[in-house]
Amino acid sequence: MAVHTVTKGAETFTANVYLVTGERTVLVDAGTMAGVEDVVAEHTDEIDAVVLTHQHGDHVGELDAVLDRFDADLLAYGDHPRRTEEIADGDTVAIGDERFEVIHTPGHADDHVSLVSEHTIFSGDAVVHDDGAFDDGSFGRTDMAGQSRDVLIESIERILDRLPEGVERMYAGHGDEFHGDVRAVIERALERAERREPKYSD
Repeated sequence: MAVHTVTKGAETFTANVYLVTGERTVLVDAGTMAGVEDVVAEHTDEIDAVVLTHQHGDHVGELDAVLDRFDADLLAYGDHPRRTEEIADGDTVAIGDERFEVIHTPGHADDHVSLVSEHTIFSGDAVVHDDGAFDDGSFGRTDMAGQSRDVLIESIERILDRLPEGVERMYAGHGDEFHGDVRAVIERALERAERREPKYSD
């Protein structure tokens, strides 16, 4: 299974968008980088599905362009006019060559999910390796309307409870991908979130 960050080098603010090739070619999120569908096309002629971690604008801004170009299925937890399959906590989704469990991880967004296989996690904005606020273990912001630090803490605990021991690849919505002791990174993110200090200073 190969994972390509197709928004690498974007000059505008965007979430990371991951093209996962293998038995089932899947795009995780769509981002806001204009022309992202052209970058995807440099790697593959077709994608089977787009899976959304959540529907904040930086993750779905170019979703229509991607779906129009590739006529792919859309899998999402939250309602969307182009959704073809609803995913729920505990469901299993095929991405690349691996099977991923869907874990509902609200707090940053009500419809947020993280996707966990035996070796890999697509964590969206629930937990990230580095994002400018913290390195080596950070978490999604919870200071805007509809967000909750307490709920996010519960979501991070849920990830840890259901994270297989063999997970060693982490692809988050922002920052760099991480290869190594993913559990330790998520535990550090949880510790920082539990301090309930503001993530970003004013």
